[in-house]
Amino acid sequence: MSQREPFRSGFVALVGRPNVGKSTLLNRLVSAKVAIVTDKPQTTRHQIRGVLTLADAQIVFVDTPGLHKSQDHLGDQLNLNVKRALRDVDVALVLVDAAAGVGRGDEFVAAEVGRSPAKALLALNKVDAVDGAVRDEQFSKAAALGVFEGPIAISAVDGTGIDKLVRAVVGLLPPGPKYYPDEDVSDQPIEVMVAELIREKALTLTREEVPHSIGVDVESIAKRKGRSLFDVDAAIVVERPSQKGIVIGKGGALIREIGQLARPEVETLLGAQVYLSLKVKVRKDWRKDERSLRAFGYLSE
Repeated sequence: MSQREPFRSGFVALVGRPNVGKSTLLNRLVSAKVAIVTDKPQTTRHQIRGVLTLADAQIVFVDTPGLHKSQDHLGDQLNLNVKRALRDVDVALVLVDAAAGVGRGDEFVAAEVGRSPAKALLALNKVDAVDGAVRDEQFSKAAALGVFEGPIAISAVDGTGIDKLVRAVVGLLPPGPKYYPDEDVSDQPIEVMVAELIREKALTLTREEVPHSIGVDVESIAKRKGRSLFDVDAAIVVERPSQKGIVIGKGGALIREIGQLARPEVETLLGAQVYLSLKVKVRKDWRKDERSLRAFGYLSE
């Protein structure tokens, strides 16, 4: 009679350079939108946790900012957050981008992961976007990055290889308990999730230096008495008056569009109608200010 396999659980950091698809993969893994996704670098600023509960395991995925060459205090802090996450997880799931090609940025990430105590698994993402010859070439380059398990070819967009990836992760986890109830897919506070949904739309609709300077502060979420309606007051924070004008837009057009795009997703999150009130505030050079970084939740303890 074979002995029953133990239940496994643990924490898995999604790591890689910017825009390799970490947040898209996290949403695919937990079958829910728990991380915002844009084409802008530094979209992910928090350590966002997504929970996948299986019959034999519970995996807590930690989405981390992209490791990059920092140009300000915020960038320094985001890189530090990744390094600290690598110290605290059981597995580092390293993503590389088949479409962009494996390069020096991936070598930097691999070296950082190699210095951590976590077990490492390598995944070649975006294989849906390349033909067979390019895929094989990038697969070989990914395999040469270091002594990792894998690589496993996946697509976070169409689901290719995801089941194989999940089973590989489970195989690297230690026996352990359930950390979250079965129905949980994330442990983010509601205020953070609302702020991120608003920031996603602001990033999508702005260009050049403006997206990097945007933060969102949810000032209040209050349910109206006797109604299935929430009043949400939030401030989009920028660093300069010129950026404030851009985010507001001519006649308030851009900030209205941000609200129109964000409101349906906030309503889905809260399970009720939402009256979303947005304003824009200037907080000069907030990315260089430790107090501001702490207020936004970007500062590691």
